[in-house]
Amino acid sequence: MVASFDSIPHEQLLACVRMRIVDRSVLQLIRMWLEAPVVEGGGGASGSGKRSRSRKGTPQGGVISPLLANLYLHWFDKVFHGRQGPPSWGLSAKLVRYADDFVVLMRGRNQRLVEFVESKLEAWMGLEINRAKTRVMHLREKGASLDFLGYTFRYDRDLHGRGHRYLRVCPSKQALQRERDKLRERTGVRFCWQPLPALVVDLNRHLESWASYFSFGHARQAHRQIDTYVRERLWRHLRRRSQRSFRPPKGVRTAAYLDRMGLVRLERPPAQLPAHA
Repeated sequence: MVASFDSIPHEQLLACVRMRIVDRSVLQLIRMWLEAPVVEGGGGASGSGKRSRSRKGTPQGGVISPLLANLYLHWFDKVFHGRQGPPSWGLSAKLVRYADDFVVLMRGRNQRLVEFVESKLEAWMGLEINRAKTRVMHLREKGASLDFLGYTFRYDRDLHGRGHRYLRVCPSKQALQRERDKLRERTGVRFCWQPLPALVVDLNRHLESWASYFSFGHARQAHRQIDTYVRERLWRHLRRRSQRSFRPPKGVRTAAYLDRMGLVRLERPPAQLPAHA
């Protein structure tokens, strides 16, 4: 479920901020950030674009938006786990939230719980629920899966042929595609000038950070795909950076040559990953 803040007046957001911050200069900076004018269509040095100054919502893509979402939705957390929330009804419901993106977990279906969440978000807090990204689902149903924070959660058949299914948690297809896009950019034509050792150090730092986040659950297959992809990209990088086609030392395969250069393999346990410089 995703909640939209486009309909929340700035004064209402700032009221939540004032409950935690009393420094007037900081509050003024946050107000200025919220009310900064937006230029649409043209702009630039001529200043011909249409200027507008919103009085509602948070800046799209602004770094302050997740912070304000956490401050505002903190009160939804409080009422959900409060005396009148679902746990007080005897339901084993759990709320997992990150900024404006959250999941409510429980066994079975309960229409009262759905109505409670919708009424508190829309009627009480004045938010707009993004219906396109919101759904009620049963994860054990055939073909059902949930994407949340870059991970996919679904039940798969046992790999050893036993009769039960297990909950598989792995990086989502979107997360893998985003990582490929970033690796393609880091090994693109505009980085041909960079010496290979320096490029490997930069890639290692990025890959270790990505693998650290996606180390939960069943990530081995995803790590293998990224390992293969980054080596293919480096192979292309080496072949196009000179008029003479690159060849590794005699008797050494390209993959082994990249290993000698220190390129990490994500399939290894984190303790075996070499530290970057």
